[in-house]
Amino acid sequence: MNARAVSFELNGEPVTVLAQPLVALQSVLRDQLGMTGTKAGCRQGGCGSCTVHVDGEPTLSCLVPIENVEGLAVTTIEGLGPADAAGALQAAFHEGFATQCGFCSPGMIAVAAALLERNPDPTREEIGEALAGNVCRCTGIAPIVDAVEAAAARMREPQEAPA
Repeated sequence: MNARAVSFELNGEPVTVLAQPLVALQSVLRDQLGMTGTKAGCRQGGCGSCTVHVDGEPTLSCLVPIENVEGLAVTTIEGLGPADAAGALQAAFHEGFATQCGFCSPGMIAVAAALLERNPDPTREEIGEALAGNVCRCTGIAPIVDAVEAAAARMREPQEAPA
């Protein structure tokens, strides 16, 4: 099979990569573009560690052929920063000890950021449902749900105007 050029937006910047057909988005992100926050877990869509946003939706990058993102916007954990939900989530994960090895954290944060974008005041049950496709073998789900809940509360607080 011949490699082909695929162009898409990555974390707000246009990129073009040369890749073989059916190569997973996850592999291109990690191996060609250096986005190592996108983890390579099960590579079968069962763990959620490779979750990224594709046009704003949480997506398992290990299941997406690279050619399927042609012309779309891909956002990795590196592109979710302090100016948005991920900044509050990252702080809450850190403060609430919601990480141990950290392998699942990028996927958990990507899913939680999408949840909080759609629903700024989720219940614990809604948070648990959103995170159900992500596996954590170290921390356990309770501190992660606590962190998402804390981030949601922080994000709902009125922001002080600069002096």
